[in-house]
Amino acid sequence: MSQFQSPWELYQSRIPNDLDVEMEPMASCPSFPDPASDFDRNIPRICGVCGDKATGFHFNAMTCEGCKGFFRRSMKRKAMFTCPFNGDCKITKDNRRHCQACRLKRCVDIGMMKEFILTDEEVQRKRDMIMKRKEEEALKESLKPKLQEEQQRVIEVLLEAHRKTYDPTYSDFSKFRPPVRDSSGKRSTTRSSSVVTQGFSSSEDSSDTFSSSPEPKMFSNLELSDDSDESSAMAIEFSHLSMLPHLADLVSYSIQKVIGFAKMIPGFKDLTAEDQIALLKSSAIEVIMLRSNQSFSLEDMSWTCGNNDFKYKISDVTQAGHSLDLLEPLVRFQISLKKLNLHEEEHVLLMAICILSPDRPGVQDTALVESIQDNLSEILQTYILCRHPPPGNRLLYAKMIQKLADLRSLNEEHSKQYRCLSFLPEHSMQLTPLVLEVFGNEIS
Repeated sequence: MSQFQSPWELYQSRIPNDLDVEMEPMASCPSFPDPASDFDRNIPRICGVCGDKATGFHFNAMTCEGCKGFFRRSMKRKAMFTCPFNGDCKITKDNRRHCQACRLKRCVDIGMMKEFILTDEEVQRKRDMIMKRKEEEALKESLKPKLQEEQQRVIEVLLEAHRKTYDPTYSDFSKFRPPVRDSSGKRSTTRSSSVVTQGFSSSEDSSDTFSSSPEPKMFSNLELSDDSDESSAMAIEFSHLSMLPHLADLVSYSIQKVIGFAKMIPGFKDLTAEDQIALLKSSAIEVIMLRSNQSFSLEDMSWTCGNNDFKYKISDVTQAGHSLDLLEPLVRFQISLKKLNLHEEEHVLLMAICILSPDRPGVQDTALVESIQDNLSEILQTYILCRHPPPGNRLLYAKMIQKLADLRSLNEEHSKQYRCLSFLPEHSMQLTPLVLEVFGNEIS
């Protein structure tokens, strides 16, 4: 049997995980093509002996289970059969039991070989090997990371928080001061900077900034009075910053939504109001950049938020006072983040991890913030291992953490450009009170 060792080793990798069927090796035979390459699985396979439905290659030929067993038993018993007729019986599914001699002859004629029949000891060894492999696979499966019930609950809470605070229709954008892409001339409007905040004041996201009492000064402008003076928003000379009012409203709106999302992160409300504020002031622009990736298009490198009025290109943002020192790395960041093809679960976890960073300026209880972030990071790593298929999951967690580092650099550049922008009164007066409060005050 040693001369068949190579074909047998080749066959071992094709053995099915079924202990009820005796396994036979398969060697190549010129008259029968390789089933893995030449047989269409949708085409019925026919037994070469009797024409019944074949179950695969047995002893080097395509046969049914009945003819496989008949050949094995005949060879093991070294049976000698005699045809009661003329020795040329036509074997069919219905008469295959009538003439064993012609049936065995037919088995040999189609290429079945007794050398491929396993001994009882070999069959037992093969069964033991299959059982061992099944046990190893079961052990491997048991050791594979699994999302725990509590981890799944956190993910579901974050998904709900994101869906409540992110409107994919961008319908609220029509409440902003209108976008003006003409950089020359003057623009008059009957809208004031309070128009959009009037809409915020009734939303559930802004109904209570923090539950802590007394309410801290920071974010006290989250709900603005409807009696705001509208005159300051009229007949303003915008110079080259014609898009500043609209984008200021957009950013103010986005800050509101980030606050709403943060308040629903499990553990966030366990922090003091001061630490909540410190985290939000430091991370707001970074989370806005993360959120905006949902509307970013790789086709034209723009942010598409509904109709063409709310389709933002780099040139639009430059007309709001930001330079390419910020916009070029921002676009590169958006491209690389988009290409990670994150699941929504991964996206919301990344935003939560970004907010819960213990090294933010002004954070007092760094240990508690770090423990919340560590829990979120563990959930993210487990989710990637369990739910994100290869090859996309390769080094995905490390790549996502690198994105947080990239956001820090973007944050620093944004702060620098914001300070230059807000230095001039004619520009700062176009910003909303919330934007001024979040980005205007440094945390020592």
